[in-house]
Amino acid sequence: MDLTARVEQALETIRPYLIADGGNVAIEEITPENIVKVKLLGSCGSCKMSFMTMKAGIEQAIMKDVPEIKGVVAVDLAEQA
Repeated sequence: MDLTARVEQALETIRPYLIADGGNVAIEEITPENIVKVKLLGSCGSCKMSFMTMKAGIEQAIMKDVPEIKGVVAVDLAEQA
């Protein structure tokens, strides 16, 4: 299974919780340095807790299941900072 598919599989473990809150997450890109860039969708994009969701939920799920990933950034959060 390729890297993108493995990251997608890791996201499936947290996606039901995001959807339950009216949000979702999509992979934008995996860089050559193994950084996953994601976009928070729906209410996740505007929620004040989205940074915590990103770090505690999405990043942890990906890095636990796909150890070669070095980090996870949300492109839409980076733009707001």
